[in-house]
Amino acid sequence: MSPSDDRRGGLGTVRNAVTLLELLAHGPAYHQLTDLAERSSMSIPTVHRLLRSLVLADLAVQDPATSRYGLGPELSRLSHHYLTRLPLIGALSPYLSQVRDKLGTTVHVEVLVRGEVVYVDRVDGGAVGPYRDTNRVQPALSTAGGRLLAARGSEPEWTLALELAGQADREEAAQQRTSWAHAEWLCVQPEDLTIPAEVAVPVLDATGAAVGAIAAELTGPGGIERAEEATAYLGRAAKAAGRTLGHG
Repeated sequence: MSPSDDRRGGLGTVRNAVTLLELLAHGPAYHQLTDLAERSSMSIPTVHRLLRSLVLADLAVQDPATSRYGLGPELSRLSHHYLTRLPLIGALSPYLSQVRDKLGTTVHVEVLVRGEVVYVDRVDGGAVGPYRDTNRVQPALSTAGGRLLAARGSEPEWTLALELAGQADREEAAQQRTSWAHAEWLCVQPEDLTIPAEVAVPVLDATGAAVGAIAAELTGPGGIERAEEATAYLGRAAKAAGRTLGHG
């Protein structure tokens, strides 16, 4: 079967629909039909047909005022069901509050998805700032946990992470992948100093595969200096959780 036949078949339709969902997930909340067609390299009729199907399934919505398209509410329901079944969350949840209490700061659980880090669980520290960023998704290589996970990932996963990274992060990653892949922990301070630094430890399952990361925010004066102290608590939680994962 040729690539064009594949695109016309059922598998190609699914891939095209996923491509549109990915485009809807980035940039503004709502997108023009013609813009989606141009960015996806699909014809306008094809994009329109796929979007109508996605809207009927509540995977996408159309703004009646502008006729633009955005992500739909069904995605949040499916995401919730996925997270309730994610073994990593169940394995780490008994330890998050303990680590938070020891460090006095917010603790996250992170997974790598298509070149981005998704923060799938958290326990807040005493000071969470003016905004509580509960559903955070960031380019993997801009975060400590993302660097640990992407460096240990497959070549396609690493390539996706590089594509989504900023220029500075991409250049650093090219030099540091081997080091990150063997690191027991990493700490990253964003360029915006109002954003807390992050220290992360990988969570390895029984086979030695990195299935996620547990991370802590380092806030206030001397935050970075606490990184090594924080990794002691994060590391114990990661090892305890890892013993319950990957046993079939």
